Amino acid sequence: MRCEICLKAGMTGNNVSHSNRHTKTRFEANVHKQTLVRDGKPIKVKICTRCLRSLHKSKKVQKVFASL
Repeated sequence: MRCEICLKAGMTGNNVSHSNRHTKTRFEANVHKQTLVRDGKPIKVKICTRCLRSLHKSKKVQKVFASL
């Protein structure tokens, strides 16, 4: 899934074993379906936990959320 606020998605990388063998892996973003209130109306969004935390702190994230 992808965050609708910051557009964060997954990344690729390597698992490295003790013997230093590399195998491909995928690191997914921590995205949740959340119901938020905007202009007095509840809307459902897919939002990462970092944006959810920043929603109450950052004016930048609040502006992006208001434009959705």
